[in-house]
This record gives sequence, C-alpha cells and structure tokens, in this order.
Amino acid sequence: MTAHATDYAWLETEEFAPIAEAYCLTMVEGISGGELLRRLGAAPGRRVTGVQEVLEAWEQYEDGDCDADEALHGREDEELMVVAVAELDGWAVALEVNGYLGTTWELLPGLAEGTRLVSHFRNVNAVDHFHWQEGERNRLHFEPLFPADRDGSDADAMAEVLAKVGFDVSAADDRDIERTTTAAFALGEELTGLWLTPERLRTAEFVIGYAPAP
Repeated sequence: MTAHATDYAWLETEEFAPIAEAYCLTMVEGISGGELLRRLGAAPGRRVTGVQEVLEAWEQYEDGDCDADEALHGREDEELMVVAVAELDGWAVALEVNGYLGTTWELLPGLAEGTRLVSHFRNVNAVDHFHWQEGERNRLHFEPLFPADRDGSDADAMAEVLAKVGFDVSAADDRDIERTTTAAFALGEELTGLWLTPERLRTAEFVIGYAPAP
C-alpha cells in the first residue's frame, strides 16, 4: 500500500505546525543514533521525550540558555545547530527544528557512508529539498515545490512513485505549499518503510545533539 500526502495531514495541526513550517528530517538505515550524531559532528547532550521537548530544547538554545544542557558548557561562542536523534525501526532518525544539516551536499556522502539515507527539508520561506542517497551516489534529489525538475540516477524512474504519493509532477507553477511538505513525508515513508505518526513522535526518545554549522 502506497503512502500518500493525506496520511500526513496531521502535520498541519497546531501541535506539529512548528515542525512542518521549518524542519529537516534525516533517516539513515542500519546505524545507531550515536553514530549519526558522530557523522554530524555533534556533541550529544540530554535525552528528551517527544517533539514538544525537542522544540523546547531548540528554543532554549536559541534563547541563549547554555545552562539547559551540560553539552553546551564552554561552547557559548560557537555557532551550533540543534539536532535531535532517535532510533526507529532500524533507522537512525535526526529531527532538526529550523535546520538543514541532513540535506547539506557536503555532508550527505559521509552521512550515507556504507548505507542509504533519505532526508528532506523546508524552511520558513518554503525553500525545500529532498534527497535519496546511497554512499556517494545521488539516487534522487529535487525540490518538493518543483518535482518535475529532478536529478540523480533514479530521477526519471521515480515519476510514477512521486505522483502516487501526492506530488504534482507536471511543470505547473501553481503549487500547494502545504501539500508538497506532506507529500515529502509520504515519499520518505515509501522509500524507507518508516511510518511516522503523531503518537510515535510524541513518545519517541531523542538525544539532543549540538553540531557545528557548516
């Protein structure tokens, strides 16, 4: 059964809107959360439960509350990015609030070394990217707002899959921004088999990490 953008309509609710508006979600198969933090160059901090506590950790860092986590002590002058990592169904999953590390071209080969990665990102200006990567091989990359313009070794073959999960793969300029975000989550599920639900995100155990900005 194919995942569909409508399965992720809950992202548009008040509870999850802060994540959907500006986020980066990175899923790497077969490695631990600790290894993903290492690949990101992140110092591990405290453990939290659920996306609301992830949001609180990000807000505390943005507010300059360096007492919130021992991992920040002595690093007040560094430019760091907050990344929350969990382990779900054999995948290390990194969630960034208003971040982008998991879709950074220079980091992708290292994050996907020896395995495969699916990551997608959107910022407050609706700039977005989707990546399917195996080691140094780019299998698929596109901007969800413009799914007709794709690159990667599997770009042409993915047209039917993109349409099935809810993307409009025509070259039309009139796009539903919210629909492209939910379709990106559906495509992530289709490629990984990792089904994200509100309850899973409310109960997932995350380690907060602090990674240097590239």
